[in-house]
Amino acid sequence: MAVQLNHTIVHSRDKRESAEFLAHILGLEAGDEWGPFIPLDLSNGVTLDFATIPAESIVTQHYAFLITEAEFDEIFQRIKDAGLTYYADPHRKQPGEINHNDGGRGVYFMDPSNHAMEVITRPYGSGGQ
Repeated sequence: MAVQLNHTIVHSRDKRESAEFLAHILGLEAGDEWGPFIPLDLSNGVTLDFATIPAESIVTQHYAFLITEAEFDEIFQRIKDAGLTYYADPHRKQPGEINHNDGGRGVYFMDPSNHAMEVITRPYGSGGQ
């Protein structure tokens, strides 16, 4: 069986703001509005479809992106240039730090709708391989 994730909906206070924020940080381009969504296509064929909903209805979610070491340097620089608070851990107890889990690098930051975003250079449990 070849099951693949195709898309998921990301609830946002402002779909355009959130899609463009993440697109900028990741070095991607947000797509054109399609129905109630602003899509952000990822390189593995998965699309994040940003949708505007009332702020009080948004539940914080976590989105993790596997990237290369070179991409980490670029993304981390955009995080710093944007003046975002970043963390080494998901509980936000290590601000201003990155992690080196599994021999790679990772960092967490929040998006405009308070979703926890993470970029990592090694899959968890890979042991640096």
